[in-house]
Amino acid sequence: MKAFILAAGEGTRMRPLTSKISKSLLPIAGKPFIEHTLDALRANGITEVSILIGWGAKELESHFGNGSNLGMKIRYIHQKDRLGTAHAIGYARKHMKTDPFLAINGDVVITKGTIKSVLANFKKYGDMIITGAEVPNPCDYGIIKLGKGNCLSCLMEKPKDPPTNLANAGLYLFTHEIFDAIDKTELSMRGEYEVTDSIQMLTDDDKKFRCVTIKDDWVDVGRPWDLLKANSILMKDLEENIEGEVQPYATIEGPVVVGKGTVIRNGSYIIGPVIIGKNSDIGPNCYIRPSTYIGDKCKVGNATEVKNSVIMNGSKVPHHNYMGDSVIGRNCNFGSGTKVANLRLDGKNIIVNIKGQHVNTGIRKFGVIAGDDVKTGINATIDPGTIIGEKSFIGPGAIVKGIIAPGSKVH
Repeated sequence: MKAFILAAGEGTRMRPLTSKISKSLLPIAGKPFIEHTLDALRANGITEVSILIGWGAKELESHFGNGSNLGMKIRYIHQKDRLGTAHAIGYARKHMKTDPFLAINGDVVITKGTIKSVLANFKKYGDMIITGAEVPNPCDYGIIKLGKGNCLSCLMEKPKDPPTNLANAGLYLFTHEIFDAIDKTELSMRGEYEVTDSIQMLTDDDKKFRCVTIKDDWVDVGRPWDLLKANSILMKDLEENIEGEVQPYATIEGPVVVGKGTVIRNGSYIIGPVIIGKNSDIGPNCYIRPSTYIGDKCKVGNATEVKNSVIMNGSKVPHHNYMGDSVIGRNCNFGSGTKVANLRLDGKNIIVNIKGQHVNTGIRKFGVIAGDDVKTGINATIDPGTIIGEKSFIGPGAIVKGIIAPGSKVH
């Protein structure tokens, strides 16, 4: 069986993290986001993959090449126009010669266990498959209504009055019948050709779609803060691997990965699961808490605490810093004493104002999203839920909150 991954989107809702990098290449749990999907496919014996690419195509092709380093064969398909999910899956027609094939949205966390369940279900029943995941906010998703035998009855896109909380999870197993339906699919009210309409068309024609409800953790990574949940999920089964230097008076508890060339200095206290990349400098006397990923050539220094965060390559939190529940882009530097607040005083969910709309993140603890090349001066303070655009400078003693535009200087 072959797989087709949709990864052509520009990822505008993930800004500022995607201002210079494809969403698929954003690093979480030690590797680019899309590589976790490739690992899950390979674990189920699927080694021929086509990836639909657009924004950031060159970087993605350069990173994975032909897939030989992963033990796979990867083909890249360039999408010129982005006209909706049905239009995107239509690109698979010439490349998915075998029947059936898997189609996967490039922005969802899919585990090897979920793919195993889908393949087992197809082997048992022989029907096309849609996957579902229960969500607390069904109005924000395509929603699945089931009939007899876990077969799809109705698929609705972001209904105002959802009949269930079972969201379309973005993993499908199709036969070539999907292409005939795509040919007949008309523009939706949103001005796109949507595969949900194609699936509903087949359902109305008495073509069976079985639903596999995902039992493993699932995340639709649509906003920058979703990376935190994805990072946590993908580190659950982490196995310890220490390749760098751990000095004798450093303490490591639980599963921790330390890359080559990295030094964990005396007095550092690290509780796994934690992943630290290559050639990073950790400590002395710092505290790194679970579900933290620190990239290559990073610095976490004296009296700094990092918790449940992603810190990308080349970034530094070197002196007397607190960094909690945050995602930090590449080559950032946080001046001594910079503190990131991650909890409202009333303990309620963090609300982010994006383009004049109040967006409920659904999480109580959320610090900062910082794009590439952000710098802060000493004793800067960052309020919960702040998003700082790339190449911004937050001056000494400044207090920032809300949305900070790229290239800003705040004093």
